[in-house]
Amino acid sequence: MNGSSFLLLQATRGPILLIVLGLLVLIDYMGIYGFNRTWPVLIILFGVMKFLEQITKTAPPPPPPYDYTTPPGGNAI
Repeated sequence: MNGSSFLLLQATRGPILLIVLGLLVLIDYMGIYGFNRTWPVLIILFGVMKFLEQITKTAPPPPPPYDYTTPPGGNAI
């Protein structure tokens, strides 16, 4: 996976959590399950999404090598 997958997961985390929250509240209003029994789903979903973000995160590129052939800038003597 690449950096674009990481950015996609990061950008969609909030909307997905809000949709799931809305579904859980709807399930509560319909009388299927009470919200007090379903709210842990939000914590599990948040954890899964953070885990997926860590998997898709790419390592930063290494710094460029220092060029020892040019003198330092500024007022170096």
